[in-house]
Amino acid sequence: MISGSGGEVHSGGTEFTAEGMEVVLREACEAAGLDSTGVELLRLGSNAVYRLASLPVIVRIARDPAVLAEMERAVGVARWLETVNFPATRVLAGVAQPIAVRGLVVTFWESVQEREEYATIGELADLLRRFHWLEEPESLRLPYFDPLAKLSASLDGLTDVSAEDRSFLEERAAKLAKEYDRLDFVLPFGLIHGDANIGNVLRHRDGHAVLIDLDGLALAPREWDLILTAIYYDRYGWHTKTQYAEFVHRYGFDLMNWPGYETLADLRELMMVAWIGHQVGTSERFAAEFERRMRSLRTGEGRDSWGAF
Repeated sequence: MISGSGGEVHSGGTEFTAEGMEVVLREACEAAGLDSTGVELLRLGSNAVYRLASLPVIVRIARDPAVLAEMERAVGVARWLETVNFPATRVLAGVAQPIAVRGLVVTFWESVQEREEYATIGELADLLRRFHWLEEPESLRLPYFDPLAKLSASLDGLTDVSAEDRSFLEERAAKLAKEYDRLDFVLPFGLIHGDANIGNVLRHRDGHAVLIDLDGLALAPREWDLILTAIYYDRYGWHTKTQYAEFVHRYGFDLMNWPGYETLADLRELMMVAWIGHQVGTSERFAAEFERRMRSLRTGEGRDSWGAF
């Protein structure tokens, strides 16, 4: 059900709005024994993300109430990465989590630093190279990444776009599914981050780079963790030629030289457009961005004008 203010109403009767999430936040902090006085809302998107004033702690409230198992896995992943001393975001010690408050899933993380500062493309490459050498324990029960199933589910849930746009996206997805099934991956199959890009590598307060957003860890061809940096440079101009060259040099593989690059790029791009499609009802900015991206898909032009989210 959708409320009149545009916030989703969940099983606990709470709208996913700044006001509704503040109630959830305070109840969650109370349950965890944390002081929520002076809390700061950082963003409200797929998650409501808060910074506590009392401690260097980040609180995340997931918009989708069905992610409990996924967040249990993310917490387990974070704890495992800490045991192998991999530089990633850490869950707050001493707190049993995730916890459910009013039907929503809440997790608590150590704050990387007081302000959001991104690391460099080269440091992203270093982290991914090291990350891809890790061998995950079977106890984590990581899923196999199925991009076609994920895209299909995303397109099925597009309710705020026109029938014409949705049909176009579905036809494009069907075509890409056939191409994807014929791809010959060359990098080893194994652990991937799932959303590896510069936006998920932050500068720690002590200076080193850390990998964040551990929700999507899965098992898949490693090419999936290189595609975003490649298309951010190649298609949208969000990275410079020099930055991309540094990424390739430090990781040790140029995905753009692989014959399957264009198919993987098209598929990842379609997933990005579908994600924007899910946001069109939330603001005029998202609606305009979706129109811009759909126009690019139809014409093959204008990708350098896409906004970064």
